[in-house]
Amino acid sequence: MADDAKRIAAYELPVTPADVTAAAATIRGEVLVTDCSESRTLGEICGCRIWLKFENLQFTSTFKERGALNRLKALSADERRRGVIAMSAGNHAQGVAYHAKRLGIPAAIVMPVGTPMVKVENTRRHGAEVVMSGTTVEEAGEVARQQGEVRGMTMIHPYDDPLIVAGQGTIGLEMLEAVPSLDTLVVPIGGGGLISGIAVAARAIKPDLRIIGVEAALYPSMYNAIYGVDLPTRGDTLAEGIAVKSPGKIATEIIRQLVDEIVLVSEDQIERAVAMLISIEKTVAEGAGAAGLAAVMANPEPFAGRNVGLILTGGNIDTRLIASVLTRELAREGRLTQLSLDIVDRPGQLAAVCTLLADAGANIIEVSHQRTFSELPAKATLLELVIETRDRAHLDQVLARLGAEGFAARCL
Repeated sequence: MADDAKRIAAYELPVTPADVTAAAATIRGEVLVTDCSESRTLGEICGCRIWLKFENLQFTSTFKERGALNRLKALSADERRRGVIAMSAGNHAQGVAYHAKRLGIPAAIVMPVGTPMVKVENTRRHGAEVVMSGTTVEEAGEVARQQGEVRGMTMIHPYDDPLIVAGQGTIGLEMLEAVPSLDTLVVPIGGGGLISGIAVAARAIKPDLRIIGVEAALYPSMYNAIYGVDLPTRGDTLAEGIAVKSPGKIATEIIRQLVDEIVLVSEDQIERAVAMLISIEKTVAEGAGAAGLAAVMANPEPFAGRNVGLILTGGNIDTRLIASVLTRELAREGRLTQLSLDIVDRPGQLAAVCTLLADAGANIIEVSHQRTFSELPAKATLLELVIETRDRAHLDQVLARLGAEGFAARCL
């Protein structure tokens, strides 16, 4: 996708390295320079060295503050007085709302119906007017444009704006300053503002750097644009922050020239990455924020032996969803399993099964003993259990133990 000449010719693009350097000066002291720390454990698992840029630790738990602040500070006095409007699935909304409030600028945000409530409430808490409209970012954007024209407010686009792109690119400057040995960056793509800004900044510092973009497989919009294919974009993804049907024009132009490859990750892979970050790094990343790790874990061979930088782009995820992701990962690992057994309806059978499970070292989490609402014969009972085991090998041992004693268990 990119040859050396194009990589170095960033000055011919809509955003230049100088724009990113200027953005860094503009936002200095008002946006955190977040840690970029090595994760030894994740590196051992993936067969490379991995550094994590903790943008989920920004005040609004998202990198979006960078571009939002850079754009807001470019407003004229009259534009500040009339206010701004934006469309967002949550993180751009919070960045705009927070910094608009700090700067005394009225702000309205149009958010798609179905946006996680944690993002909606945080946006309101930062003082912005919230309008819920449309089912996608694009539909919300159309409403925002219409309202902006009627109300005389300036549109702050989440990604298709040079000042936004330049602001997001400051992450690239910080990562290479903190870890000059990085040779690969893996960056989530929604509209493309983040990866395009980082690519402009990073290529100017290190032209041979490898830059990989990651999209959710349900929303491969930039993948389609770059590779000339027509994969469907649809469905509910855990990575709603990068669920964009129409990528930015500015970002597309930059990505064509400066990004090496775009890969897609499945929902299972994103879930696993979210769970892994909580388990190993003790940090919460939303689905979009974990997409980079998901890509490395899903296909570690291209990253073997390399120095890889990942951006945890945001941490705004509902606690209920975190609980679901973690329990689903336990199920995948064989540590939490639902079993179904057909047992004879006579005294002692349930106790016998429980004793066998205890002797095998399994912990019973839930029990359902169903006689009436079942298609089994009248003298049989449906027993459903949720059990906890150490790992999949232990689960296999437990199932073998039950089978040896005449209790054929089915995993549901």
